[in-house]
Amino acid sequence: MQNLDELYNLVKERQNNPKKGSYTDYLFSEGLDKILKKVGEESTEVIVAAKNPGKKRGDGELVYESADLLYHLCVLWAQQGVTFDQIKEELAKREGLMSQFKDRPEIKDL
Repeated sequence: MQNLDELYNLVKERQNNPKKGSYTDYLFSEGLDKILKKVGEESTEVIVAAKNPGKKRGDGELVYESADLLYHLCVLWAQQGVTFDQIKEELAKREGLMSQFKDRPEIKDL
């Protein structure tokens, strides 16, 4: 079973040592705009899968699309020079803070 550390490391390996013809190489070759487009598409597919559990793979659709989103996020992080350790550190900083959400200002303009 592959974990997120392994997935990120594989993406970084493919970025540093491209395998011609691979999907990962294609994304890196196309650049940031293509990667961002794919992250957006996969985000939307996760939402659709969550809202429509009776489709195609049932609950498996949400799992499938979530895996796609995580892969594309790893590609984005690698492209932008963000390490998975940075993401984990940020998550660790937030541990225990959710109980304090009432103190956060509401986001009104997106």
